[in-house]
Amino acid sequence: MRTRLISVRFGPLLSGLLLALATTVLVAAPQASAATGVAAVGEALKQGPVYVAPGAEAQLSAAQADALTKKIEDAGKPVFVAVLPATAEFPADKVLGAVRAETGITGLYAIRLGDGFNAGADKAVMPANAVRNLTEAVKTGTPVDANTQLNNFVDQALTQVDGGAPASWGTTGADEGVPVGGLVALGAVAVVGGGGAYALVRRNRKKKEEARREAIARLGVVVDEDITAFGEELERLDFHPGEPGADDAMRRDYEQGLDSYDRAKQIMASVQRPDEVKGATQALEDGRFALATLDARRQGKPLPERRAPCFFDPRHGPSTQDASWAPAGGAARTVPVCTADAVRLRDGLDPAVRTVETDHGPRPYYDAGPAYGPWAGGYFGGGILPGLLVGTVLGSMMSSPAYAADYGGGMGSGFEGGDVSGADFNPSDFGGGDFGGGGFDGGGGFDGGGGF
Repeated sequence: MRTRLISVRFGPLLSGLLLALATTVLVAAPQASAATGVAAVGEALKQGPVYVAPGAEAQLSAAQADALTKKIEDAGKPVFVAVLPATAEFPADKVLGAVRAETGITGLYAIRLGDGFNAGADKAVMPANAVRNLTEAVKTGTPVDANTQLNNFVDQALTQVDGGAPASWGTTGADEGVPVGGLVALGAVAVVGGGGAYALVRRNRKKKEEARREAIARLGVVVDEDITAFGEELERLDFHPGEPGADDAMRRDYEQGLDSYDRAKQIMASVQRPDEVKGATQALEDGRFALATLDARRQGKPLPERRAPCFFDPRHGPSTQDASWAPAGGAARTVPVCTADAVRLRDGLDPAVRTVETDHGPRPYYDAGPAYGPWAGGYFGGGILPGLLVGTVLGSMMSSPAYAADYGGGMGSGFEGGDVSGADFNPSDFGGGDFGGGGFDGGGGFDGGGGF
């Protein structure tokens, strides 16, 4: 019945080709299913996000595996999970990288091996520090059941991982056990060669492109507001290079401010990736410090110390002091603040926090999610902001000091999450050299409660 439907839709010539290909697939299928060890894991994960190997069924039931699969597929993220028995077939010091090589798909990989656990990710998908932190967070000193551990890991990972689900997960199994999507893909490859491979990933690339444009548009609104505010500061300063009392130092400060204003506009006019926005906000921060220095020179005051901008809103300018502050429901921490916000906090009032638009309405930027990471990264730099944001939404999603550069990652390698890169990947980029979990040290065992 399935072959007759194809004949009606595609015509007799293509139908014959597909039927021949179907026969080839059916003949080859027993060989594919005969794969064992790491090869079997790789083949299975190409078709779906969760694989439970023979001998490990007691760790994760079919119902639990199905529920975990649905969670990952619904999120549309390149997260792969394998539950394997602790046998010689899966050597602890090699299994994670070997599975990645066999699967050939850029993504985040989590493996439960016996009672142990570890994970690794391509740098384009998640920074090595983030993988380590997530991995350690789900490890305990005593054995924990696989379902609890894997769901805890996946729940946290899905909010942070970049990229989309691989196109191969979109196949639909036919009644006879032949993947219809794979059959059509084979036909496409036979008819148009390399064009068929592109067709398999076209849907994911389209989604990524839409997400890229949306992120740039959302960031553009915020940065344009900042550029406008900075332009207004230049006007209020009302400095003229030839005015009485102006000296070369003042003129250099003013020129620095003008250059920063122009540079921010130029960057936003040509930005192609979300992480490039960081350059614009960094330019604005340099410009604000230059104006603060110019103002001090004109008034005969001591020159300001170069400090981070006001945490609550970088448009307030360079901070003047540090103050204790706690986000809603979070622990107190020390943040750099401007003089006005320092007074508000001292008087028990709320600081003047920068809000941005989200799908749920205006929110403080630090509770608006990772989309605003590049914007914040240019103002605060990679080494300061994550610590300030512990306990906030943005902070929980930016686990690496390079969070701003890693947002929308994959630009350097050419492969993004869910892309097929084959075994040609740099092991040092897969979780930072130790597969991101910290569990392949010494004897190479995972220390997730019993080791391998």
